[in-house]
Amino acid sequence: MTTATTRAAREFRGSHTAGRSPEELREIVSHWGAELELAPAEVIIEWAAATFGERFCITSSMGDAVLAHLAEKVVPGVDVVFLDTGYHFVETIGTRDAVEATMKVNLISITPVQTVAEQDAEYGPELYKRDPDLCCALRKVKPLADSLSQYDAWATGLRRAETHNRVIAPVIGWDAKKQKVKVSPIARWSDEQVERYIAENGVLVNPLVYDGYPSIGCAPCTRRVAPGDDPRSGRWAGTNKTECGIHS
Repeated sequence: MTTATTRAAREFRGSHTAGRSPEELREIVSHWGAELELAPAEVIIEWAAATFGERFCITSSMGDAVLAHLAEKVVPGVDVVFLDTGYHFVETIGTRDAVEATMKVNLISITPVQTVAEQDAEYGPELYKRDPDLCCALRKVKPLADSLSQYDAWATGLRRAETHNRVIAPVIGWDAKKQKVKVSPIARWSDEQVERYIAENGVLVNPLVYDGYPSIGCAPCTRRVAPGDDPRSGRWAGTNKTECGIHS
């Protein structure tokens, strides 16, 4: 994309844009998916901002700020949505606060309808142990779906290298459940590419990453991972669960 296109994307974000119908959004995915499959991450984000304007956001779990860093270069002030489940490590909350304080993004923290105490009162304590799928549905899946209602498209840090379940994740895809365009600008990036980008750009990283937590979720359901093991093996350890449901 050209500099003029970048400027147009910023101007477009500043104006009110009406939401498109699911049919229109699917048509966009059909037209642009293959076109952008091999495009650089910055170009993909720039395209999304120009296409969807203020109805485009980025989501981040604050394992690192790679996606936010890429976005602020081409779309300063972009919405970055963080899901505060009430169960996060203090390091994750600290990373969120650092992103908000130091980067040119609009950090939006969203929370579940119920506090942890209210959920405990209704479902009993430690629901994450007895029914982790329900806990994720209440504290992650539904709050995110509700928050995305004002957007037509959102970008994730999803990468195919993270798990075999994500090997077919498209750069520009259609989320049938959410009826939204799902953009994964770094889907093709390897672990080495991520590490190199962080080192070359001084990107914020959750300190837990350097303490044996390559994949960081809620504190009660995340464990350290032994060197050489699957990076996501520390999530919901001891269960058959591998995803919270946001990307399924």
